[in-house]
Amino acid sequence: MIYYVDHKSGCSQGTKEHPFRTVSEAAAIATPGDEIRVASGIYREKVDPPRGGTGEDQRITYRSETPGGAILTGAEVLTGWLPAGSGVWTAQAGSHVFPDGNPYTQIIDGDWFYANPLHPLHRGQLFADNIPLMEVSDPELLKDPPADIRLASPAGCWHVEPINGETVFSVNLYGNDPNETYMEFTARSAVFHPKKNHVDYITLSGFVLCKAATNWAPPTACQEGLAGPNWAKGWIIEDCEIYGSRCVGITLGKYLQPDNENKWTAKGLKHGTQTERDAVMQAVNDGWSKGTIGSHVIRRCHIHDCGQAGIAGHMGGAFSLIEENRIHDINLSQELAGAEIGGIKLHAAIDTVIRNNRIHHCTRGIWLDWQAQGTRVTGNILLRNQPKEGLKIRNPLSLGEDLFVEVSHGPTLIDHNLLLSPMAGRISTQGIAFVHNLIAGSLTCVGTGTHNAGLDHPDSARYTPYHVPHSTQVAGFMTILHGDARFYNNIFLQQPQDQLLNDYIQSIGRNALNQLHLICGTVPYAGYPTPEEYFARFTPERIRSDRAMYYKHLPVWAEGNVYLNGAQSCEADAAPCCPAGTACFRIVQQDGKWILETDLYELLPPTSCRIVNSDMLGSAFESEQRFENPDGSFLTLDRDLYGKAYDQFPLPGPLAEAKDRIALE
Repeated sequence: MIYYVDHKSGCSQGTKEHPFRTVSEAAAIATPGDEIRVASGIYREKVDPPRGGTGEDQRITYRSETPGGAILTGAEVLTGWLPAGSGVWTAQAGSHVFPDGNPYTQIIDGDWFYANPLHPLHRGQLFADNIPLMEVSDPELLKDPPADIRLASPAGCWHVEPINGETVFSVNLYGNDPNETYMEFTARSAVFHPKKNHVDYITLSGFVLCKAATNWAPPTACQEGLAGPNWAKGWIIEDCEIYGSRCVGITLGKYLQPDNENKWTAKGLKHGTQTERDAVMQAVNDGWSKGTIGSHVIRRCHIHDCGQAGIAGHMGGAFSLIEENRIHDINLSQELAGAEIGGIKLHAAIDTVIRNNRIHHCTRGIWLDWQAQGTRVTGNILLRNQPKEGLKIRNPLSLGEDLFVEVSHGPTLIDHNLLLSPMAGRISTQGIAFVHNLIAGSLTCVGTGTHNAGLDHPDSARYTPYHVPHSTQVAGFMTILHGDARFYNNIFLQQPQDQLLNDYIQSIGRNALNQLHLICGTVPYAGYPTPEEYFARFTPERIRSDRAMYYKHLPVWAEGNVYLNGAQSCEADAAPCCPAGTACFRIVQQDGKWILETDLYELLPPTSCRIVNSDMLGSAFESEQRFENPDGSFLTLDRDLYGKAYDQFPLPGPLAEAKDRIALE
């Protein structure tokens, strides 16, 4: 059955002639197989669907009749601004506008959130013409905002405090009158998010979903975002614009585990790593499996201007597909700080494919944390994922990079991507393969970042799970030995080093190759054994006598790579191609679109790269799982970034044929 919704309706019968006024009315009666068609307009509500579909062919579909026409928002309009002097204006909202608690009395908190106790931030947010403004804790700062606040938030800043039962907002729009500006404040904790678990098989198509007072969403908490399935199976979110979440835009779940909810922050008796292990094992015992959780699709969405992450999830994003999305301006103001920030931030992305996305101008592009087993990152274009120019860097985790893979055992396949930021990857992990990428930034934190208390405390090594192949069933736990890395047919192109980043790295004394640096290439793996060297150690005599050899770096494979403009290789790459000359590398805008201009292909000599496949990649060491497709079938990387078939001997890099202009949009 088809139900209709139109915010202008006065009848609420759900028919085309007499539609419901709200989406929530339609959600209350929709059953599997039904479709809800929503007319263009603004719907100020939090939709909590009570039920979902029962399978792929019996979904409940929510569709905007005009793509981008139906706007679901958690915000309310704020009018009646009065001047308070020094460029400051004030207005107030009554408590009746907050249906699920006043977010301006609730502080952002949770595990791995780096809160400033002197400047606590509220879960609510103020917007001017749909642009999020920066909150300041000291109202005196509104009178003359310092340069870093103006740079981080060019549209303005705000302050809030309760006075006589009212919520009083103060704002400075840097000379603009808020009465002549479209001012809104977030009043709801989500926009489309079921309270219950296992509300399965829902499709959201063509909506604008915006402005929610979300809380920090770490992997040890119930992760609620502006929109998402909570803890369910088979959702599709497509052709939507998602923006204005205080923390996360789309969350794919972890569900509420009351005894583990932010347990590190709440009790402090176990380290966060241990509480996360507890959360994983409880989920397994509670029935987390491919048959019940995950297998979501997020495609062709435009996700931007969220404080923590565009897409996040712990375990709930397993077996999913995230494709053809544009994600940008995530945490770019760095108003929030912590270890859960990225355009995409997933824990336990088992057999998840992240492909053909454009991710730019974020603190971090993609962060795969724990259990990136069977995960594939392919065909993505990532650039300018770094601190905003001129903004003071306050934390090493705010340096930003295109891709962060952390404490996973793999196999994790990274192929046919353009990684163009100054730091291309933070690789505190093992069981990875980089194949046919263009990498114009450094690989950092190789061999480090896997001990809770640092390398001088070896007993603090982070043991993380690995799984039975293509399953959530836990096969074992192990610390990270580093290595078990494959580099095939990549182009490494050293770009001019960012002086501000370099100065910061030098200032904190972490400019070693195994920490933070801006040198492009495989050189951080210098000193790692080749496969022949590594496996030759395991003689009968040493197996009995040398227990320490089981805790050495794992081997590195490298073949068919090209190093340009001074990019450097490691010893495992026995035949690196290092062409003479300097390749042009320039990112420009033309007609509002980003383009990479380069003559690197003119410098390449004839190559004899091999087609890479499952046999060539082999298996990740610890999980003993082959590099293969999510369904377990044989993998052959015989097509380029755009789907064009390779010749018998493909070019290195992500393209099947040479180009001097590569579209980045």
